Amino acid sequence: MLCENADPSVLKDLERFLEHMVMDGSRLFRHVDEGIDDMPAHVRSVLTHSDLTIPISNGKLLLGHWQGIFLYQHRLSPHIRKFVITILTS
Repeated sequence: MLCENADPSVLKDLERFLEHMVMDGSRLFRHVDEGIDDMPAHVRSVLTHSDLTIPISNGKLLLGHWQGIFLYQHRLSPHIRKFVITILTS
């Protein structure tokens, strides 16, 4: 996700917010095939997106002054993740 990168408390607050809004183990969800965090992880991925489009100029990402790119892990246990980076030129 793309987010403020100047103050680490911003990411911690976002994580607490998402955990509060979409709680692991909630009785709201029936899909628990891979554990209590299975469906909450799906919901969080919808809320935080799974792709970014960021312009590049002169070999640098054109991020806002305080922005950074973060991988938000939606599951309780670690998973191996792969990234695909596509660069379009004109």
